[in-house]
Amino acid sequence: MPYSPENPVTPMLAKATATVPRSDSVDGGLSYEPKWDGFRAIVYFDGSTVEIGSRGSKMLTRYFPELVEAFQTLLPGPCVLDGEIVVRSGEPGRERLDWEALSQRIHPAASRVAKLSAETPAMFVAFDLLSVGTGDDSDGDNIDYAIRPFGERRAALETMMAGIGHPLHLSQVTTDEDLAGRWLVEFEGAGLDGVVAKPLAAAYAPGKRIMLKTKHHREADVVVLGYRMHASGNGVGSLLLGLYNADGELQNVGGASAFSDARRLELIDELAPYVERDASGEIVRGETERSRFSGSKDVSFVRLRPELVVEVRYDQMEGQRFRHTVQFDRWRPDREARSCTYEQLDRPIAYDLSEVLV
Repeated sequence: MPYSPENPVTPMLAKATATVPRSDSVDGGLSYEPKWDGFRAIVYFDGSTVEIGSRGSKMLTRYFPELVEAFQTLLPGPCVLDGEIVVRSGEPGRERLDWEALSQRIHPAASRVAKLSAETPAMFVAFDLLSVGTGDDSDGDNIDYAIRPFGERRAALETMMAGIGHPLHLSQVTTDEDLAGRWLVEFEGAGLDGVVAKPLAAAYAPGKRIMLKTKHHREADVVVLGYRMHASGNGVGSLLLGLYNADGELQNVGGASAFSDARRLELIDELAPYVERDASGEIVRGETERSRFSGSKDVSFVRLRPELVVEVRYDQMEGQRFRHTVQFDRWRPDREARSCTYEQLDRPIAYDLSEVLV
């Protein structure tokens, strides 16, 4: 095979666009598909052995034994697939992607991995085909599909996946930009992340951003709870943000970061009047909840009086928190902190995940 765990391929990437791009904006046109919110995965199957590589070529194989078995049982022969690992939850007819359940699947204990593989089994959604063959390059039967146009790769992927059932699925595609626009709105209700557009005439480009992605962007006014220093020790690295729930409690909903060097230093001065201090004048610090992803990372932060309001841009919520780090937009001195509640958030209309899967 031209690609293997020993010779891994770097996944093709996407650059952001504000709106769904027009198909005629690219030579040869565009193919649109849902943007899945899971773990990007390259699957290497040599006919007997399966390895699952992450976006950064870290092997995820041990965490998803149920998918390894499915690939070995259901795939018709050796191949290399590009796709997304996802977990779904919810009642039939109201299922959606469950990022929290998926993130729990990465666990060091084999017993925990086995337990979760039964309780929250994963699915694989294939959206590109990189290679097909026997696993023995000497016989000349291997086909490097990565060098072929996406339209040809997609046709071959559909042929390969025909008749294959759960938990292996094929991502939907369309060349209708209006339909893609509806997907952007409707599929969010099933937990999807947006829409991806791929040039039909383009070869697979490892590590290059030749795809186009359109994600959801919303605005919210949130309370600044505190800040963490930048890793360099100079200036603010991130702001901790909060919203008031229905019981009037201020809850941590995530953070904002990605400030320039100059802006990090400016924020120290801007936030100084709001820093909480104890009776002796010492700065009051807090700690965010530690997770298995935190490791030995310092989770402490400088507490601020909950008076400052900032407008941020975000894409989606995961439970009661922002799914990703949000983008700082502007201060809102006209807003009272107590007015920053969950009620202001734009929630997508529920959409059944089974209507998205193929």
